[in-house]
Amino acid sequence: MTRMGAFRDAVGDWASGGPGGPASDGALRLGVRTAVLLEGLSDLAAVETLAARHGRDLSAEGVCVVPMGGAMSVGRYAELLGPPGLGLRLAGLSDERERGFFDRAFARARAPHGDVFVCAADLEDELIRAMGTARVEEIVRGEGDLRAWQTFLHQPAHRDRPREQQLRRFLGTRKGRKIRYGRLLVEALGPEQVPAPLGGLLDSL
Repeated sequence: MTRMGAFRDAVGDWASGGPGGPASDGALRLGVRTAVLLEGLSDLAAVETLAARHGRDLSAEGVCVVPMGGAMSVGRYAELLGPPGLGLRLAGLSDERERGFFDRAFARARAPHGDVFVCAADLEDELIRAMGTARVEEIVRGEGDLRAWQTFLHQPAHRDRPREQQLRRFLGTRKGRKIRYGRLLVEALGPEQVPAPLGGLLDSL
């Protein structure tokens, strides 16, 4: 496990009610200056992949990307990591429907609202719309998921939905699939296809 990964785990333990000492010590030892609060692991995969594509080592820059396990945890993480706690600069990536959780948490933590970058539905939706459904389906085929995709399309609950919605739902139908495709879709983006919320977040760090 990387040292930043160990720090991230210490933060998760702290947010779950454990001691704060290991996280505080880790922040000082690693020179952490910014915490990027994300809803989940698929967002983490996408952010880290885009950073690597741009030749950036976020850990070396003192940036820790923190998946929280859901937007409703943002208040706790912002309190622990932001100005009231470790004093780190906060940034975040949010779905539109969860924006209120982030806005309230950042306000309580005295962190700028402008450092929260908002996806219209979620990051998968942004990536699918940026690339186009044909390119995403091509990646699905290349990953050996064509049969699963075709089976999904024949299910009555999904058959008549727009293609973008079908793909977005498909990526969430199996454990680990959203994480894997979070990385794959970002790797396949053209230079002009990076969704504004994702690109804006990385540029802000």
